[in-house]
Amino acid sequence: MKTPNYSKKECWYQIPSITKEVDTFFIYPTEYLGFNEGDPDYAALDNAEMLEGVKILYMSQASVYEDATNVFLPYYRQASMRYFGEVRKKTGNLDAAISGIPYEDITAALDYYFENYNAGRPFILASHSQGSIIAKLVLKKYFKEHPDYYDRMVAAYVIGFAVTKEELEANPHMKFATGETDTGVIISWNTEGIKNVEENAQNCVLLPNGISINPLNWKRDETYAPASENLGSLIFNEKTQKLEIGDVGADAQINLARGTVITKASPEPMTEDFAKVSAQFFGPYGRHEEDYEFYYNNLKANVAKRIATYKASH
Repeated sequence: MKTPNYSKKECWYQIPSITKEVDTFFIYPTEYLGFNEGDPDYAALDNAEMLEGVKILYMSQASVYEDATNVFLPYYRQASMRYFGEVRKKTGNLDAAISGIPYEDITAALDYYFENYNAGRPFILASHSQGSIIAKLVLKKYFKEHPDYYDRMVAAYVIGFAVTKEELEANPHMKFATGETDTGVIISWNTEGIKNVEENAQNCVLLPNGISINPLNWKRDETYAPASENLGSLIFNEKTQKLEIGDVGADAQINLARGTVITKASPEPMTEDFAKVSAQFFGPYGRHEEDYEFYYNNLKANVAKRIATYKASH
């Protein structure tokens, strides 16, 4: 299987018109389940399930970066949810599933982006879930090999997969955010309901010594942030059949021992089949699908703040 040729427009979901001074390079989460008999371990670039998922995901996640940046989003041959489960069972982690084909595709897309589209602008690296496992490898390897690019990184929003203390120690060029305006840093969190903690539920996106930052008060300690600090969540309106800003009571408090953000807010209803898959991977009270949506407007405001800080110091 050849690496996609990212000079071709069909290898990208979006190549934006340049209207902003900063770019975002977004790596999307798992949209290909691959649970049917004979399904390959990795999605082809024209996989219908993945393509449809990326459309929805763009609106619910990547759109948060649109107000402040030009959002670039490449397609890549991602690992299926089924294959992730198999790799996790065999190796105890998910790295082996992404260190080959998905990482090679994303780094090829990054090469093309920096050489042909970026034109020296500062940029944000952003991702979720599987995309964030790849983003971590990009931070560890690709940007170590390309320090000139890395110098222009405003921030890396590596949401929906744990970043650990050991990873930061082993890669001193990687820094985790300490507040709401520092730049050149990693911003990461994983969201759960309190019962996941109480039951010590298995959650495949958590790792020992994982770190989260609170997306409402931008602190790394256990200071509680009530829902009154939430500037607006992204929710699906059944009547209009559209995503809209609303209030779902999404508060946030870090659980340092587990390395997660705990919320009382409930997820949107899922189909029975998807609920089973979600519980299997993220625990019965996981809020993985809502990492972006619950804190949408706070994240949007934070992106603008970090960009302003970056511009003021460069």
